[in-house]
Amino acid sequence: MNQAIQFPDRETWDAQQQAVIFPVQINGMGMNCAISQEALRARFGEGEAMALFVAHRWDLEDEAETLIRDDRIDNQGWLWLP
Repeated sequence: MNQAIQFPDRETWDAQQQAVIFPVQINGMGMNCAISQEALRARFGEGEAMALFVAHRWDLEDEAETLIRDDRIDNQGWLWLP
């Protein structure tokens, strides 16, 4: 599947979900990707969630792109990184 996938630099912290939310554009259609604070700390160690996300942005976006191509979007239209 040939998809144009872009990640704008507009990540936000969602206190209610305790996750970093970052948008993605797929062929011009917008959707949300997210990774929980718990997952960020499990992967990258202790630290503030937004700082961990920014430090590892490229790897997380690459992983999200792979999951998008594998159609791992949930029934709410979100992609949650494990």
